[in-house]
Amino acid sequence: MIGEKKISIKIRAVILYEGKLLVVRHPHDTSFAALPGGHLEWGEDIKACLFREIIEELGLEPEIGRLLYINNFAQDDGTQYVEMFSEVLNGGDYVETKNLTGSHSHEIAEIVWIKTADDIRVLPVAFGEDFRKGRVISSEVRYIYESKGGQNTSIRIF
Repeated sequence: MIGEKKISIKIRAVILYEGKLLVVRHPHDTSFAALPGGHLEWGEDIKACLFREIIEELGLEPEIGRLLYINNFAQDDGTQYVEMFSEVLNGGDYVETKNLTGSHSHEIAEIVWIKTADDIRVLPVAFGEDFRKGRVISSEVRYIYESKGGQNTSIRIF
């Protein structure tokens, strides 16, 4: 039975460099990779959240670019998530992953640069598929919705 229903907003970074994508694995489940970032705090500006989260997790200041994706999914525990993925323009600053440490580095099990051909499960699935097809950067914001059945759909926002 689902308890109290709530909404959680997360802000994530799309960090690209020379065709590779920076992803993280979390200690609670290393079977997948995700984009670095975290929860928006009450009253916090969205870009300020991304700036804070990247410094906390990776230890370097991001140059934040455009909004690229909005992801929406619900968990069985009654939490609905809305995630916003923005590009980080200074991807070259993050190349040496062994030097990336921040005050919240303990929240990350591994930091990895992946290539489009790598067999690594990236969540959300639709974003991972776009990365593998070279379609992450575009002139439009993309919307990803994961239904209860685990199916992802990706549509354009005008």
